[in-house]
Amino acid sequence: MSPKPMLKSANREVLPKSGHVSWQRLDRRLEHGIPFNWHHHPEMELTLTLNCTGQRFVGDSISSFNDGDLALVGANLPHTWTSQERIDKSKPYLAKVIWFDRDWLKAMGHSAPELMSLVPFCNRAQRGLQFTQSTRTDARPLIDRLFDMPQTDGITTLLELLLVLSRDEGAVALSSTEVLQKIDAYSERMNRVLNHVHQNYEQTITIDDLAEIAALSPSGLHRMFKRHIGASLSNYLINLRIGEACARLASTDVPIGVISQDVGYSSQANFNRHFLRLRSETPSAFRKRNRISRAP
Repeated sequence: MSPKPMLKSANREVLPKSGHVSWQRLDRRLEHGIPFNWHHHPEMELTLTLNCTGQRFVGDSISSFNDGDLALVGANLPHTWTSQERIDKSKPYLAKVIWFDRDWLKAMGHSAPELMSLVPFCNRAQRGLQFTQSTRTDARPLIDRLFDMPQTDGITTLLELLLVLSRDEGAVALSSTEVLQKIDAYSERMNRVLNHVHQNYEQTITIDDLAEIAALSPSGLHRMFKRHIGASLSNYLINLRIGEACARLASTDVPIGVISQDVGYSSQANFNRHFLRLRSETPSAFRKRNRISRAP
């Protein structure tokens, strides 16, 4: 069987904050790769990934990224990046990360007519967004500027950057649903359910199994899952399995039939049908179009 990442219920990460600025930044320079760290936090997160290829996990989306990838993650949306190949072996794996509060962004959008595009943009970003090449080109010098200047001087540049991103009508939503880890009476139960689903998605998972884990009736679990995830369990599992299959098709030479079994399909015909419905192409066509080149 091909290896699979350790998907599990996301840990809540607490970011250090300063009372002197409205945003945070981190210039990550890693010699041994970007590790898998499945987590979530209340802040929105913009990440520019450089000098590597790998997989990006956002909500129930698993997709490949290349050098210069720019993606935005919504508040409390579970996510992580993990690197595969370093492009320039003499330089570290690079990621420029920017965090800011969703309420702050919405308040800025309501503060002036010129900033109103930030309000619907904030809502779109809850599922995560991957930006187009033209927007990445426009955004790159602004991001570089934000990391070159004192943080206390960066607010106007940050707003300029967010306005550029908000106008990208071709930006692609990453997660198919808003997989939000809400802090309410059901959060611990939901975390137990998602933990089981993500660690065992390649096996048969039934509503009765999950209802027992959540200490709810099957009908109560249905309501809770729909409320938190916005989709049925069966559709969530299909998206998760096909997303994992996409990552393996793009990054390995494992035969398609083996991949379909590894992600939980006993029938390759069902796998092909679900894949075609979700991706509008066959697994082999997807692999050909998205193949990640690897050094020998």
